[in-house]
Amino acid sequence: MFLWGTATASYQIEGAVTADGRGPSVWDTFSHEPGRVREGHTGDVACDHYHRFEEDLGLMSGLGVNSYRFSIAWPRIQPDGTGAPSAAGLGFYDRLVDGLCARGITPAATLFHWDLPQALQDQGGWSSRDTAARLADYAGIVAERLADRVPLWITLNEPFVHMVLGHGLGAHAPGQALMLDALPVGHHQLLGHGLAVQALRARGARQVLITNNCTPVWAASGSEADVRAAEAYDTLHNRLFNDPVLLGKYPDLSAYGVSELDVVKDGDLAVIGQPLDGIGINYYNPTRIAAPAEPGELPFEDAGVTGYPTTGFGWPVVPDGLRELLTGLKARYGDTLPPVYVTENGCSQPDDLTPDGTVDDQARIAYLDGHIRAVRAAMDEGVDVRGYYVWSLLDNFEWAEGYTQRFGLVHVDFPTQKRTPKASYHWLRDRLAAHSKPWTAA
Repeated sequence: MFLWGTATASYQIEGAVTADGRGPSVWDTFSHEPGRVREGHTGDVACDHYHRFEEDLGLMSGLGVNSYRFSIAWPRIQPDGTGAPSAAGLGFYDRLVDGLCARGITPAATLFHWDLPQALQDQGGWSSRDTAARLADYAGIVAERLADRVPLWITLNEPFVHMVLGHGLGAHAPGQALMLDALPVGHHQLLGHGLAVQALRARGARQVLITNNCTPVWAASGSEADVRAAEAYDTLHNRLFNDPVLLGKYPDLSAYGVSELDVVKDGDLAVIGQPLDGIGINYYNPTRIAAPAEPGELPFEDAGVTGYPTTGFGWPVVPDGLRELLTGLKARYGDTLPPVYVTENGCSQPDDLTPDGTVDDQARIAYLDGHIRAVRAAMDEGVDVRGYYVWSLLDNFEWAEGYTQRFGLVHVDFPTQKRTPKASYHWLRDRLAAHSKPWTAA
C-alpha cells in the first residue's frame, strides 16, 4: 500500500509545554531567549494540538490520507531525558495512536525532531556520546508502549539540519555556532540512530527508517573550482548522513581538512549501518554552489538558484529537483538503497484569509501537483517509492521564523485556534478520493 499522509512535529504543533509534567526542551529555552525567534514567538501554545488532537484527527480523516507522520516529544516521555517515563506523556500518544487506528490512518512515529530535553543539553547534548545511549533508552520506552499499533518508526529527522543550524551556525536550538567543530554532533546523532534501531527492533517495531533532508547540488558553472565546491557541499549535506547508514562508512571529508572523525570508535559504523526497512527523504529545493570568493573555513558558498518561482521562504520551486534527487540516490546507492518514503515536501505561502473566510492557495496546489508528478516520474525510472507526506497538516511554529511562515493544508488562526481547510486541502482530498493511485498524472 502506498502511504499518502501529512507530517508534523511535536514542538511545532503541540503547545501545552508544561502540561502533565512535560519538561523543557532546547526549543523552549531557545525560543524564550531574546532575538532568537522572529517577533519573539515561542511554541508555548503553537496549534494547541495537545488539547485539540481529536479535531485534528477529524481533519486528517476528512482529507482522506491513509497515514500520519508525527513526532513524539522526548520531554513528555522523560522530562529530564532519563529515567522512568511519564504516564501522562505516554498516555497522550496512546490516545493519538488509538485515534489514528480507529480512523484507518497508519501512524508513522518520529522519535527525535529536534526537541532534546534541556536537561540532556545541560550535560553536553549531542556533543556528548552519552546522548546517543539516552536516545536508545527513550526509543525502547515508547516502542514498548506503542509498537503494537505503530508499524512505521523514524529514528531521527534531518540530522544534517539539526547539526548545521543548531550547532554549526546557531540559527536553531540549542544556538551553538561551532562551525566544523559541530561534526561530532552529526556522528553522535547517527550513533543514536543505530542504537535506537536496535532498541526498536528488540521491542517488536516492524519497520524502521531514518529521515534525511537531501538536495540536488548544482555547480554554479562548469569550472573545476565550482565543480569541486559542489562536490564538497554534496558530501556535507547528502553523503555525510546517507553513506554511513547505507554503506557503513563516512565519505571523504578531506575538502574540510578532516582525515577522520576522532569521535568514531570501533564498532560505531556497524551500529550505524545496520539494515533499514526504508529511508525517509525530505525535499524542498535544489542548491546551487560556487567556489568561495574568499578563503575561509568552508570550501563552498551558496550561489542561489534563480529563474524559478519562489515560496514565501524565498526557496525556488523546482519539482523536477525531486525526481533528480530520487533517481540520483538510486544511481549512487544501487541495491543498498532501501524503499524510499518522501517524508516531507511542501511550501510556505502568505495564505491570508479572504473576507469570506477561505484561503485560495493556488500556488500550493501547483507546488504539490508538480512534486507529486515528480515522484511518479522517479518511480517510472525505477525508484521504489512507498509513500509521500505533505508538510504540513497545519500552519504551525516554523522554528526560528515563528508564526510568519505558513506551510499548512489547514489555516490556523493562532489567537483563536480556529482551523480552516485551504483550497489545497480540498484539492488533495478530491485527488485522493478520485484515484486509487492518485500519483498518476490523470
